[in-house]
Amino acid sequence: MSIFRLGCWLIAAATSLTVIAGAGVTGTTAAAPCKTGAPVSGNLSVAVVDMSTGATGQCAPADHKFATASTVKVDILAALLLKAQEEGRELTAVEQANAEKVIKVSDNAAATYLWNEIGGTDGLAKANQQLGLVETAPDTAWGVTTTTASDQIRLLKAITTRHSPLTPENRAYAHDLMTQVEADQAWGVSAAADPGSTTALKNGWLPRSATGLWVVNTIGEVQHDGHRLLMAVVSDDQESMEAGVGRRAE
Repeated sequence: MSIFRLGCWLIAAATSLTVIAGAGVTGTTAAAPCKTGAPVSGNLSVAVVDMSTGATGQCAPADHKFATASTVKVDILAALLLKAQEEGRELTAVEQANAEKVIKVSDNAAATYLWNEIGGTDGLAKANQQLGLVETAPDTAWGVTTTTASDQIRLLKAITTRHSPLTPENRAYAHDLMTQVEADQAWGVSAAADPGSTTALKNGWLPRSATGLWVVNTIGEVQHDGHRLLMAVVSDDQESMEAGVGRRAE
């Protein structure tokens, strides 16, 4: 069983704290390692919030942070929207065009353009402080910014709840883009979604040159058994992208 397939299975089971705890995902602040019950490779962290009930759960290896890969593009977009808010303006046509490419097709050139627009590492760090992220460290190479599953949940909350520095209009804009990801990039947390429901997500995948192993991540919002779930699954040291993705949970 791939570690990413397993992560999606944990999420699909996560409609209550009872089920979450049974999968080794605790409702405590200090997350325990994920109890997989199956042989897996690499490292895995899962965080889930049931927005319908308030139930939460997480599991994570101790003292381990994960490269964001392209999931950081959601963070970059949020930073751009905050910057525009502070300047009392809407996004320019060029910014909007790049924002669409960044989220819908995960365009790297567009991400670099927006990265420069927000002020790079300093700009993202400033935005993350406003967004309430506490475990994300921006890197000059944006794709290897490090984070945790719990911090990705904080980012999702900033996009999907009113407890956010983002305006309702900007939250809706970011969320809407995340519902329009190209079909071939819509794997991941969507495995937990009810048939016919709308999923908002962003995935990330990155081969590490030093090891030849892969980072494979997925974050988003799904409807599952009538519950609205925010979820993040992050993994690294995967043998390949395909091994990490598991091509959707069966």
